[in-house]
Amino acid sequence: MREKRLSMVVLVGMICLGLMVTLLPSGKADAQKVINLKFANYLPAPAGQSKICEEFNAELESRTGGRVKIRYFPGGSLLNAPAVVKGIETGIADIGFSHIEYTPGRFPVMEAAELPLGYPTGWVANQIMNNYYNAFKPKEFQGFKVMWFHANTPSMLMTVKPVRKLEDMKGLIIRAPAILGDVIKALGGTPAPTPVMETYDAIAKGVLQGAFVGGGEARTLRFGEVVKYITDTWRVGNSYPFYVIMNRKKYESLPPDIKEIFDTLCGEYRERFALMWNSMDFYGRAFGKERGVEYIDLPDEEAKRWTEAVEPIIGDYIQRMVSKGYAESEVRGWIKYLREQAESLTKKQIELKITSVTGPAELRP
Repeated sequence: MREKRLSMVVLVGMICLGLMVTLLPSGKADAQKVINLKFANYLPAPAGQSKICEEFNAELESRTGGRVKIRYFPGGSLLNAPAVVKGIETGIADIGFSHIEYTPGRFPVMEAAELPLGYPTGWVANQIMNNYYNAFKPKEFQGFKVMWFHANTPSMLMTVKPVRKLEDMKGLIIRAPAILGDVIKALGGTPAPTPVMETYDAIAKGVLQGAFVGGGEARTLRFGEVVKYITDTWRVGNSYPFYVIMNRKKYESLPPDIKEIFDTLCGEYRERFALMWNSMDFYGRAFGKERGVEYIDLPDEEAKRWTEAVEPIIGDYIQRMVSKGYAESEVRGWIKYLREQAESLTKKQIELKITSVTGPAELRP
């Protein structure tokens, strides 16, 4: 009888324990589940930007103790560049890497940040993109969690003929799509929207006389092998707002402690990208110099002519936004903010002693 009673007690205890586990708050149970995410990047796996994203994924898994795992799809293997935004909205991917020029008109407020406003360096451009977004929080991103923005270094003229003054642009066909093309046209050249991976051959064959790209492309795309001159045009050289974004609902579903780790890591990688982009110009310049490329700096008076030549592009943007229903004073406020940021962040970079290939003399090594 005693044995039966003991067995009954054990059985009741097991049933109660099972009920307790079943009735635990769902949040505590879910917190221990592995959260699987998909990250889409259109750049190939060997690219420096892709490698840093891969490091972010590994670091997030490590800091969360394996509670978050990310499947990484570089090289457009899940989504190509123009499809990233829609792919995140529809759940094909949870996180995506691209830039706003692949979906023109989709992020009109953020497009102000890619105007030729005189960002002197890659470091400054990267800081500006994040500060601008955080200052104005455009509604166009309300469906996304912005992890961080980043930006290429100021576009430079890589040409087969020397460009030392505006008049030298006449007759040159330059690879420059979208707003970059507007800048080349304003400067007196002829823009061509040639795909970047076809540009090397087009220059080598004489179809193009150059490209308007970040200085690092002298090495990464080996343009330093087919051009003879690189003109530092940072005063008018655009920087694209690249983004790393996440589906907002997916982000909000993360447990609070995971969000905290996630947000901290995003802040760290925002700065890593700024320094990475800034360093690319050094590698590009070294590559170009080794191949006999001449680097040309525009004198201040000549540079002033260039900035005046592209001013209508900024005016066109203002009018376009007004036609969409934005107040002119509001749009001018964005541009004023961006210009002030360029000035203040340049001073900050000088104070931090972060050297760059482009920009004022105080920033040069």
